Amino acid sequence: MNNQLAFEAINIAKYFGNFKALEDINLSSKQGQIFCLLGPNGAGKTTLVNMLSTLSEPTKGNLKVLGVDVVKNPQKVRELIGLAGQYAAVDEYLTGEENLYMIARLYHLSAREARVRTKQLLEDLRLTGAANKQVRAYSGGMRRRLDLGASLVGRPKILFLDEPTTGLDPRTRLELWEIIRRLVKDGTSILLTTQYLEEADELADHIAVIDRGKLIAEGTSKQLKSQLGGDVIKIELVRAEDADKVIEAVKDIASKTVYYDDSSKIVNVPVGGNGSKHLIEVVRALDKIGIITNSLALHQPTLDDVFLNLTGTKASELDNQEVPKKRKRK
Repeated sequence: MNNQLAFEAINIAKYFGNFKALEDINLSSKQGQIFCLLGPNGAGKTTLVNMLSTLSEPTKGNLKVLGVDVVKNPQKVRELIGLAGQYAAVDEYLTGEENLYMIARLYHLSAREARVRTKQLLEDLRLTGAANKQVRAYSGGMRRRLDLGASLVGRPKILFLDEPTTGLDPRTRLELWEIIRRLVKDGTSILLTTQYLEEADELADHIAVIDRGKLIAEGTSKQLKSQLGGDVIKIELVRAEDADKVIEAVKDIASKTVYYDDSSKIVNVPVGGNGSKHLIEVVRALDKIGIITNSLALHQPTLDDVFLNLTGTKASELDNQEVPKKRKRK
């Protein structure tokens, strides 16, 4: 594999009037990897995907896909990429087979080549049994697989997947994850956007966390978790009004900032190494101030801990919901 980057974003910004959807984004990904863009709804993930896939242009900055400038040579970029957006873009009155065959012909494949490619994709995506059914009779998971098949007809070198598993049941999500892994094994580079921490942890070779249009962290899953410095003690409160007293009581035990999630009533205490010793210290501190908890447990940090510590909200929170406030004490 050569050293050419799968994609590169240099000082990218995107404005809609006075609204800054993205600001000063610098990202790049090696070929043959799954690069995950992690963030809540409204963070700017789809905005970046739309620009990389030539659907819109950046307000400023430079974008390249496999070394090709997205703004200067969009047609060449379209020949290199595949895109599966948040919603299945297939004709529900055609059958699954007819959808893929039509797209293959639009890629200028001969009738014979189109039939062969369609059959291959239906088999790869385990849709052969539903090939002759109208798409309107498909389940949500089947539609997502068919939409993914449509993006693969042209054998893209890089595939953009914008929240591909949103709304899917756990079993279907696992099936789609396996398909994504096979694609990478076969040489396809992937940019995946998601608001699911588990998905990023499971699939990504590299993760970039964005929130409100800004890049706030980047690295492997292990590197991001290491920002919390080891173990985390989670204190689930009986009463939310006890949060400030608890934070004050344990702040000197913590190795880094103590943070509180209003939605779950959990105080998170990063403690570094020797977590068992610090757990005893936390129990004593709580007993001293007379706090009774629902639960008290020692955990390895998760990506959810990282995201909550960075932004004050979980990646699964929707932008049209009230964002839980984060309280910190040094």
